[in-house]
Amino acid sequence: MGVFTPAVKENAGKIKNNRSSDTVMEYVMYAIAVVFLVMLMYPLYFIVIASFSDPSAVAGGQVWLFPKGFTLDGYKELLKHQNIWIGYRNTILYTVVGTIIGLAVNISAAYALSRKDLAGRKFLSLFFIFTMFFNGGLIPTFLTIRDLHMYDTFLVMVLPFSVGVYNIIVARTFFQTSIPGDLWEAAQIDGCGNLRYFAQVVLPLSKAIIAVLALWIAVGHWNSYFNALIYLKNPDLHPLQLILRNILITNQMQSGMGTGEAAQIALRLANMMRYSVIIVATVPIMCVYPFVQKYFNQGVMIGAVKE
Repeated sequence: MGVFTPAVKENAGKIKNNRSSDTVMEYVMYAIAVVFLVMLMYPLYFIVIASFSDPSAVAGGQVWLFPKGFTLDGYKELLKHQNIWIGYRNTILYTVVGTIIGLAVNISAAYALSRKDLAGRKFLSLFFIFTMFFNGGLIPTFLTIRDLHMYDTFLVMVLPFSVGVYNIIVARTFFQTSIPGDLWEAAQIDGCGNLRYFAQVVLPLSKAIIAVLALWIAVGHWNSYFNALIYLKNPDLHPLQLILRNILITNQMQSGMGTGEAAQIALRLANMMRYSVIIVATVPIMCVYPFVQKYFNQGVMIGAVKE
């Protein structure tokens, strides 16, 4: 056994050096990750502390880590607008209903395209992908929505734009890589049909991708204001984002039209509300993320694998 002792010692030394190198690399990667985390999180943190700070301190660059001249005037002035609560109600309805419709449409289409026995599967896939690069434009879309009698209705915010081709592609890849084909054969032997198999077998096994798509679709609906700007004229149907936009524009106009001390007060309130609006619009949807975070990485990584 003594003959092999030098070789064993040499290998042990190499293993030790490799472990040391791996440890150093691990610390370097952690350091880089922390730097990127700070770079990504600081702008959001700055918006939070700026919303509680005096606007003159923010404009003067005095706000870095903590609020300066703590005040809640921006939030108080913002919450005086009663239509904010109408906007919250509408946005929540649009987000919930739109997410349900979007999931039903995109998940169903993705599963159908993932089935190799679907007639015309390649043509349909190319047809969907074609729409990612070419579309009719704003005017034909507006005329179509008007002719379908959806203009200035609740449906225009949840139905016409429910199909997301990127979501379909990601979900289709998930089904192809994560749902074994043997399950369908076993289900057929037990007398299971397509719809029952999809509802009782495929969907329970697809919680990860469903959670990811639900988050993507919900965030899209929550942040949407352009469709409301184009297709809604009834203020009672306006979502939160559009109402907040109108409040900011109105305050900026008032501060620009006034003179003297009144103009200075209006400008100060407008600057304070600028950051308060971002917090009011962002915090509710951010609270949803922790509930789907455990599925997020798994769903994105599996669904991102291309054929």
